[in-house]
Amino acid sequence: MVQLDNATPQIFNKSEPRRVTPLDLDDSVEDPIDQREIFDLVRDIKDPEHPLTLEELNVISQEQITFDPETRVVLVEFSPTINRCSMAPLIGLSIIVKLLRTLPEDFKVDVKISVGTHDAEDEYNKQLNDKERVAAALENTNLLGVINACICES
Repeated sequence: MVQLDNATPQIFNKSEPRRVTPLDLDDSVEDPIDQREIFDLVRDIKDPEHPLTLEELNVISQEQITFDPETRVVLVEFSPTINRCSMAPLIGLSIIVKLLRTLPEDFKVDVKISVGTHDAEDEYNKQLNDKERVAAALENTNLLGVINACICES
């Protein structure tokens, strides 16, 4: 039997979905990417240990996302459910992959563990923001399969 890092996580309510207006459906109107849209892209990523989303576990929130439209830099911070979570790098990789697959190519994506939320946050943040290490991790077909399962649409 597999032992979970956090066998009984606290579950939070999901935020209301964004209301769609007629302008949202009009392809002739430019719809710039904003913090909420980026949140909507990552909120439903599944946790690697539980059949719950990162939003339901309060691992990710809209307030943890910053976006500068001028520089096109996205920063996503996340907070593991426990400070010794061994799945934190996998969660970070899942967020990175989801954003790289869905945002325009000229966006710079930074993902990191929020300050004070993990015992190894400095080490893991260094790994998550090392492009060569991320690329090498994504060449591992088993790891990529797990990430794909986390980010697949429900």
